[in-house]
Amino acid sequence: MGVGMLAILALLPIIVVAIFLVGLKWPASKAMPLSYIVAVLLALFVWDVAFPQVAAASVHGLVVAVTLLFIIFGAILVLNTLQESGGLHTIRRGFTDISPDRRIQVIIIAWLFGSFIEGSAGFGTPAAVAVPLMVGLGFPAMAAVVAGMIIQSTPVSFGAVGTPMIVGVGTGVAPLTEISDVSAFVFEAATKVATLHLIAGLLIPLFLVGILTKFFGKNKSFSEGLKVWKFALFAALAMTIPYIIVAFLLGPEFPAMLGGLIGLAIVIPTAQKGFLTPKGDDVWDFESKDRWDPTWTGRVELKNSEIYAGKISMWRAWAPYVLIAAFLLISRLTVAGDWLKSAKIVIPNIFGTNITSTWEILFSPGFIFIVVAVITYFMHGMKPSDFGRAWKASWKTIVAASTALVFTVPMVQVFINTAGGGAGYPEMPIALAEGVANLAGSVYPIFATFIGGIGAFVAGSNTVSNMMFSYFQYGVGERIGADPTWIVALQAVGGAAGNMICVHNVVAASAVVGLIGKEGHVIRKTLLPFFYYALLAGSIGYSIIWTAEKGIFNIGSIIAIIIWTIAIYIIATNNKRLNELGGKRKSA
Repeated sequence: MGVGMLAILALLPIIVVAIFLVGLKWPASKAMPLSYIVAVLLALFVWDVAFPQVAAASVHGLVVAVTLLFIIFGAILVLNTLQESGGLHTIRRGFTDISPDRRIQVIIIAWLFGSFIEGSAGFGTPAAVAVPLMVGLGFPAMAAVVAGMIIQSTPVSFGAVGTPMIVGVGTGVAPLTEISDVSAFVFEAATKVATLHLIAGLLIPLFLVGILTKFFGKNKSFSEGLKVWKFALFAALAMTIPYIIVAFLLGPEFPAMLGGLIGLAIVIPTAQKGFLTPKGDDVWDFESKDRWDPTWTGRVELKNSEIYAGKISMWRAWAPYVLIAAFLLISRLTVAGDWLKSAKIVIPNIFGTNITSTWEILFSPGFIFIVVAVITYFMHGMKPSDFGRAWKASWKTIVAASTALVFTVPMVQVFINTAGGGAGYPEMPIALAEGVANLAGSVYPIFATFIGGIGAFVAGSNTVSNMMFSYFQYGVGERIGADPTWIVALQAVGGAAGNMICVHNVVAASAVVGLIGKEGHVIRKTLLPFFYYALLAGSIGYSIIWTAEKGIFNIGSIIAIIIWTIAIYIIATNNKRLNELGGKRKSA
């Protein structure tokens, strides 16, 4: 079978997701079983994979789904515990003291705090922490999830203390005999990854506030978000400048973590002093909850916070999140992590295959969340009945979320475990990537990010995407005469951006706030930021790779110039559009 036809067939499970989940807005609980069935049929009858391997991949997917549900449950439990104790009321008051403007709040919580948590733990933890925090502050559940997904881009390549680079890229390129020192290669690639993220990530806070006001504001205006463009760019640079400095000096472990932390240390004090923040009538907020679109709300209902006034002090309210961050750091950076990893459940060689499932239950962020929830119970002096309600509400939410994940993750595992079939074809992700590479030719660097993005979209992980494709991307770089390090860097950046549209990340983030069955609505809103990120990074990569041969004005640089020209024009003419919007409101 030809490379092109094989690539089209490998694309079918993704097409099913695009049509039913994104296009027709089916809930993931209905769309993902179809995608799973298509992947299984392709594996069995086109790739000719043995049934035990398909079954083993499915079982492994179920184990991974359980580990995700465990994390989600812990995150929901922390949220519900803080809700029952009154801690959320205090936290909300604290953010209002920084700025009552929701645009400022979303930048601080999602972009800066989310980046720090991503650097600490990765693997969807920012959504499990930042998304419920935003809901607790009064954000619509869907707005919180969309914001949590959009920031799953710039910090992701260096998430979980550099795991996508160290483990993902390192494992992916390890078989290459051309690379004598894998660690040195990863370090070099990391500097290139940070450079690309610095440029592409600069506009992410702008997308964040623009999409917030466009889809969740009274006037449905992107311009209302861009009104705080100065603060958004300031916050972007406050994170990305330390981020790139750390990448060049220390390597891939700490850019996201220290970038987010330093960004918080810079932005919060300046915002408290009113630097670049809206005041008076310029403060933006959501409409009253009774006027929200029904699709925005989840099953997690927050109580009237006024009954908690003054009950929990600020330091006690924030203590659970401080403990989460501290425990994550300790478990990832000290020998305590080795002890926690030793407590694990292992299912080796499932059905006689080489597929093995491992669940490091104590090392999981879910375990840390549960421990922190128990500590919060004592720290906040809660009644047993209140804590019991938190557990009961969390269990109800997780049960509703389970249906989508028990099909989403097995589909992913079947998709990526199709090597070694009787047909002799490469596994589906590689078949798909080879089709794109053959079609693109020397223009391939622009598409390299999209390959990484597709990998993350399917696998739900930048790390897994890098493991799947880094070897392939390196080979394509050599074949087209480009620096393979840059092509692998583009892979890593695209894999990070793909987290914005990754199905099971969206399902997991939505489940944390009880937003069940509306995953397609979320992905439709994050598609544009993903496309921007992958296209800009790919274009810059193309320009860097081919400038010496094709000159400074090449396809890549022209696309990048067009993107930045559009962005500058939109920002420069924003006041005019706002005035027109104000005039329409007055005439109405």
